[in-house]
Amino acid sequence: MLNLNKESFSKLPPDKQEKILQTAIVEFAEHGFDGANINKIAEKAGVSVGSMYKYFNNKHDLYLMAVSFSVDKLKTVLNEIISSKMGFLSTVEKIIRAIQFYSRENIYLTKLYNEMTTENNSEFVWKIVSKMEGVTAKLYAAFIEEAQKNEQARKDMDPRYFAFFLDNLFILLQFSYTCEYYKERLKMFIDDDVFEHDEQLVEQLMKFIKGALYLKL
Repeated sequence: MLNLNKESFSKLPPDKQEKILQTAIVEFAEHGFDGANINKIAEKAGVSVGSMYKYFNNKHDLYLMAVSFSVDKLKTVLNEIISSKMGFLSTVEKIIRAIQFYSRENIYLTKLYNEMTTENNSEFVWKIVSKMEGVTAKLYAAFIEEAQKNEQARKDMDPRYFAFFLDNLFILLQFSYTCEYYKERLKMFIDDDVFEHDEQLVEQLMKFIKGALYLKL
């Protein structure tokens, strides 16, 4: 995790650190960087405003720390899946199921991930996010290249492009389970009870991905 805090924050018990960062995540996810209020974060986290400025130089550093914390959480989930060393399609299906579960369990982390892509200070955020997305980009491309070598995927496609398209599907799926606009959009295309039928969504999305992998146009 990116270290933007002062030494006094590092000396806090882990549960206190997480409480402050989780509170900051909710505030930034709901109001964005400009609308977030560090006084409210301090109050909800159960610390004084003065203490917050002992822990962080400013709101900007707290924001980046919260983003870094969120990205690390996402990386942990992804790394657990990758470490199981399954085949490409099995890995894809497991990622989809993890997105469904993780997005519901960590709504504000995903909302912050969506929020930070539209922030004016995206240059700073990109330095953090790119570390994770750079890994997934290479990983997905490598998976596809291996599938091509094993005759499990069509050879007339560029793995880099497919990796980009696949990651976009994953990101949009995350937002569709947490962000109101995307949730309503998914219901508009499918049905109002779409979130009650996770298995059907997995099944249909896997058919879509398999079709793209195998059908030569």
